[in-house]
Amino acid sequence: MGIVLKKLALASVALFAFSAQAQLNKNIDSVANYAVNTYQSAQVHTLTNLVSFPTVNKSDISAPQNPDFIGFKALLKMKAAELGLDYQDLGYTVLIGLGEQSDKVTVVTHGDVQPANASKWQQSPFIIDTTSEPGRLIGRGTEDDKGAIATALYAMKAIKDKGITLNNRIELMIYLAEESDWGPLTEFMKTYEQPKYAVTIDASYPVVVAEKGWSLIAPTFNATSAKTGVYVSDVAGGAFVSQIPEDASLVLHNADAKLLTQLKAKASTLKQVEVNFAQQSDTAVAISVKGVSAHSSEPESGVNAIAYLAEIFKGLVLENNSDGQLINFVNQLIGLDIHGKQFGDIAYKHDFMGPMTVAPTVIEREGNALTLSVNARRPMGKEELVLKQQIDSALAKWQATNNVTLSDVKTIIGTPMLLDDAPHAQKLLDIFKHFTGDQQAGFVSIGGGTNAKLFDNAVSFGPSMPGKRYTGHSEHEFITLEQLKLNLRMYTAMMIELGNM
Repeated sequence: MGIVLKKLALASVALFAFSAQAQLNKNIDSVANYAVNTYQSAQVHTLTNLVSFPTVNKSDISAPQNPDFIGFKALLKMKAAELGLDYQDLGYTVLIGLGEQSDKVTVVTHGDVQPANASKWQQSPFIIDTTSEPGRLIGRGTEDDKGAIATALYAMKAIKDKGITLNNRIELMIYLAEESDWGPLTEFMKTYEQPKYAVTIDASYPVVVAEKGWSLIAPTFNATSAKTGVYVSDVAGGAFVSQIPEDASLVLHNADAKLLTQLKAKASTLKQVEVNFAQQSDTAVAISVKGVSAHSSEPESGVNAIAYLAEIFKGLVLENNSDGQLINFVNQLIGLDIHGKQFGDIAYKHDFMGPMTVAPTVIEREGNALTLSVNARRPMGKEELVLKQQIDSALAKWQATNNVTLSDVKTIIGTPMLLDDAPHAQKLLDIFKHFTGDQQAGFVSIGGGTNAKLFDNAVSFGPSMPGKRYTGHSEHEFITLEQLKLNLRMYTAMMIELGNM
């Protein structure tokens, strides 16, 4: 999931064919209040249990065969039975439903999570921490996306308790590989009947009607080191592609005292990061940078350790080994900019969706070869073929200028989504305004991508509030107790309203 928000300007409202504000169901306040008063503690307890399963996908075992996912699904099955909801285990996808109507509203979420570095958490990332920061539930998946699962379950239960008549079935879809592999869900959607309305709860409020396309530029550097001049080795950084890296490091060799003094002076000007120099031997110095992790769809919310590590060496001639090539690549084509302005002609922006973002996120080493993943988020406004040609041109020019031959380049150009006619978008916006009191709220775009792209006219509705830093994919993920309450109110209202549209 990704979050960079762009509020729809009033002058642009005419671009969207959504219906005017309509009156909300008279029952939503009473049922929403009942849900919170009755089930707030229960949803916190359920979220705690959901987080306890480290549902991180692994390359050597599929989610349906992974014991952590098997246990996670067993808990969901038990909760569904306890709440009086129907349950279907379809391998990579779980469906939990309320009602047997022929028309349905599909509420889309996911149960897998990104990896977490346990050393960066005060307690285990897979045990809810309620004490370190009172009012916050800290743990991997609390915001992305297990909190939303728990909330949806109790919204359905509250509606069932109150005997609210619905014209449409409510079906909670929980996919188990959203963070790693959309293939099984894409295949599943070939036979899944498209719902009357679809809403993902894996993004932001007020209502998301546009998502940038997840894209990747991953060059591989593979050059040997002569080890005769000033060179760097052991370049490392990042944890996974969709996270702004918090840590990056390398070893500098053969630098004299004068050069070290210059580099330390440069590092001291980089106030956004912590830089450490550690003498390893007479000729080797380890240099590490600590930044701030964030979701890579929101690079401005983090501090990119890889970019800042490279910045220390900007203008310095390094030996042209794999590690030196990577540092030069980051400095020359990316730098500290997050919009691709140094990367040839690839930078552009869309009036509503905003600019493309470009961020180096993770370095992977295999023998002598280093692969740098550069995660880009692409808005509408430029054809895929044009962008691909511009990327290729920038890479070719960089190689020629630096006398480098990249051993491989993997490029993925994701497809952005922009809706202008989702029939239920206005209803969701009305719900948000009603429960928050924010009458200026409008439709938004996010930098990331959700499974909404696989549905007809799906929009996203929470669980992250506008104007607040999104913590999913970071090493400090949390959701507040107050946010859980607000989400439970709004998701209960959403199911009532869409259930009767």
